[in-house]
Amino acid sequence: MVDVTDTRTESEDLGKLLALLDVAQVDENEFVGQHPEQVTARTFGGQLLGQGVVAASRTLTRGNPPIHALHAHFIRGGDVKQPMTYRVDRYRDGKSFANRQVTAVQGDDVIFTMLVAFQDNTAGLDHAVEIPEVPYPEELPPLGEHFKGFEDRVAAFVNALHPIDIRFANDPSWKMREAGETLTSNRVWMKTDGTMPDDPSLHVGAMCYASDTTVLDSIITTHGLSWGIDRLFAATVNHSMWFHREFRFDEWMLYATESPTAAGSRGIGSGRFFNRDGTLATSVVQEALIKYFPPKKKD
Repeated sequence: MVDVTDTRTESEDLGKLLALLDVAQVDENEFVGQHPEQVTARTFGGQLLGQGVVAASRTLTRGNPPIHALHAHFIRGGDVKQPMTYRVDRYRDGKSFANRQVTAVQGDDVIFTMLVAFQDNTAGLDHAVEIPEVPYPEELPPLGEHFKGFEDRVAAFVNALHPIDIRFANDPSWKMREAGETLTSNRVWMKTDGTMPDDPSLHVGAMCYASDTTVLDSIITTHGLSWGIDRLFAATVNHSMWFHREFRFDEWMLYATESPTAAGSRGIGSGRFFNRDGTLATSVVQEALIKYFPPKKKD
């Protein structure tokens, strides 16, 4: 269970996220996760990723190696009115490595499956791309400022759970759409809206949750489109993450994303999480079904 002490400060929504990540162990290899009150039509992919990572981490038996990578496939939309069961298969518990498969189910339906790899970090070759040059988060407005004047059109975002403090270094899609602008990359500072417990699996879980929030934006901003304004349908097909260096997700991180391609009604969003000091912490790639329904031409 999450150790919540009086010295930890959090927003109400961050408290809800921590409760979501605190999956209940009901058997040696089985956990149950809940849904929040603020729900969408189907289970949010970031929730599945975060809860699944925590479930996998809680089955480690030989030491506590950090997470190295995850590869998830989303099979069907989850029912937000029912809890989610996570079944963990223990494939390997080596001296320095561990491997798990997590399967999320509701009744007889498999919702998603994910391979999670853990590995001790050892010294070796070390290099990384540089962090993009953008204003610091303190110089940027909070997300709520971007909602003003767009409350009705992006109501799904306004009414969503907001456990993550998000600061756009560029305008979000709805503002660019209004201005008739396009953008092939997006830069967003993120951190949890309050201090997190020290448990590394919770920081990874929170990052997984946040990684599913803006990674697809560059697909639509490349075409001058916006969530909530244009008729768009998006559903995640698969999601992979590689964890390179240590981080705390209650400290500012820059999520730099772009879209290398979109074709066949699918699009790829790729991203990198940088620590504030410029070190590359995590890489992300997500593939999603993206459908755009342009307005019918008037006769």
